[in-house]
Amino acid sequence: MSSNRYLEALRSQSPRFEATLRSIGLVAATDATVLITGETGTGKELAARAIHAGSSRASRSLVTVNCATIPADLAESTLFGHRRGAFTGALQDQPGLVDQADGSTLFLDELGELPLSLQAKLLRLLENGETRAVGETGTRRVNLRVVAATHRDLAGMVEAGEFRARSYFRLAGVPIELIPLRDRQGDVEWLFTQFLEENARAGGVAVPRLTARASGVLRRYRWPGNIRELRQLAERLVIFHAGSVVDVEGLPPAMRSAAQSQRGGALAPGFVLPEGGVDLEAIESDLLRQALAQTGGNKSRAARLLSLSRDTFLYRLKKFAIE
Repeated sequence: MSSNRYLEALRSQSPRFEATLRSIGLVAATDATVLITGETGTGKELAARAIHAGSSRASRSLVTVNCATIPADLAESTLFGHRRGAFTGALQDQPGLVDQADGSTLFLDELGELPLSLQAKLLRLLENGETRAVGETGTRRVNLRVVAATHRDLAGMVEAGEFRARSYFRLAGVPIELIPLRDRQGDVEWLFTQFLEENARAGGVAVPRLTARASGVLRRYRWPGNIRELRQLAERLVIFHAGSVVDVEGLPPAMRSAAQSQRGGALAPGFVLPEGGVDLEAIESDLLRQALAQTGGNKSRAARLLSLSRDTFLYRLKKFAIE
């Protein structure tokens, strides 16, 4: 496990997350299909690469496809390939990403965006290793492993008819959940210090230092962008504040706004409006975003967190143009 650089990159001092890393190391050595879930920025692609690097297929390149970026009319051809003359413009045989992954690992990122029309072909691939290019009359067999990742609630999508149940249960045989940074006890300051030192060392500059107030904001912040957001903040502070002391004013506006909302205690019993007032719409928008982040985009659960009906919650999302 120590030689797996991707697994090492998913470092942590959180006992709960360390248990997840051990699970990744164990499943990597098998040929099982894996579904990685977690919020944006939690390290799902790193986990997929760690699984591939720890497998018997590591000598072959990992084949990655972002399901959210494939045009709908090209999705089948991109994944499964096409034969000459299969459609206008198909001037020659073209292998798909499934063919490229033969003998290796196919990583389906943003799986929740895969069109329903392709999920039946994906199921056949998962169950029988069979693939068929567009315009091909018969099927062929390939030997590949599938690792998928999503930030969406696939079980909820199955209930809503947006994802095929059989495909979901076949993919979710070995689930790996990457918990959000806010639930990784002790990791925020520990990782932030490492990121600061790494960026400062790479740039040949002195490490910036945070005041007690700024450190407190980091500890209380909800980190909707998770590790990615933490790493980007460290990079930003090293660029603009190398060798300096950084107070709250040097932190990004979103963090300052969240800190202001927390100081106001908008949800606390007996809340007293500060003399300077508060930005009520900013607080409401921030709470809506936090609820969505905590529930991985599940609107029904997010509404319950805020004691709202689902219709009211959807109305408020529309009001603030929150996707």
